[in-house]
Amino acid sequence: MVRIPDAKVALSTASVYPESTATAFEIAARLGYDGVEVMVWTDPVSQDIEALRRLSDYHQVPILAVHAPCLLITQRVWSTDPWVKLQRARAAAEKLGASTVVVHPPFRWQRNYAKDFVTGIWRMADETDVRFAVENMYPWRYRDREMLAYAPDWDVTNDDYRHFTVDLSHTATARTDSLAMVDRMGDRLAHVHLADGKGSAKDEHLVPGRGDQPCAELLERLARTSFDGHVVIEVNTRRAMSSAEREADLAEALAFTRLHLATSATTPTAPGAPLRASSGRAAPAPAAPDRASSTDPAASSAQAPADPAASSAQGPADPAASSDPAPGPGTRRP
Repeated sequence: MVRIPDAKVALSTASVYPESTATAFEIAARLGYDGVEVMVWTDPVSQDIEALRRLSDYHQVPILAVHAPCLLITQRVWSTDPWVKLQRARAAAEKLGASTVVVHPPFRWQRNYAKDFVTGIWRMADETDVRFAVENMYPWRYRDREMLAYAPDWDVTNDDYRHFTVDLSHTATARTDSLAMVDRMGDRLAHVHLADGKGSAKDEHLVPGRGDQPCAELLERLARTSFDGHVVIEVNTRRAMSSAEREADLAEALAFTRLHLATSATTPTAPGAPLRASSGRAAPAPAAPDRASSTDPAASSAQAPADPAASSAQGPADPAASSDPAPGPGTRRP
């Protein structure tokens, strides 16, 4: 007997760079993903709720999560005030039917935002059914030097949040034990960014199975615990030599994920004992991607944005050029 958890497998729109948000919906539909996570970034379509709704309806692919614009390259997307960005991300999630907003901890130079970030996130979480899932990050490294770029901490388990996102590429870059981090998150783990890494100082976002992170073990653990959040494929395909190669990588990532989410209901589930999947749903073989047709509602306005994955791994921007707005009012939960 095979038991498959309720967790849905989504494609991050960042995974198709340098192609567009519109292309991500097209690929997700063709490969059989359960939905998409929209990375809000420099692609105008990613910022336009109505355009996103049309894409979702046209391709029959639901939007499961919205990733707030937290990267260096998105400092001016949806306002320079980080609290306004989160308010707009929440509004987008509510209008699009997404259950989760993914947010990074602040950069250290965003002093006022960082100071009240934990209480502000609790306040916003109390105002909506949308989950604000705060994502683990990593120290920035250059040669033998390390800089702590995030506050209150890159390891979000050191602070009190209602929901977490775990990103296995980030645990690789941080050179931390990802399963131990998941243990610390406990039942507050609401969202997974599935990717792989080899411990490079760069945030690699490899296809699962191509690095040294316990991607399979994590998925099997999620299956055993009936995880009902979302597993999002967030990989870097910008070096693919063709659209067909990119699509093959995304098909492989989907097949890997579904294989390891399927677990035998009769297999022992002793704590700490990795459970190997006995069966799983395979993704269809990748087809050569069609170019968006003239009937695609967003094809005409889609353009290739700046690479969000590369942006998150670069060094700090000039703090003087970055706004340090006053945070929204917030009170700690009772």
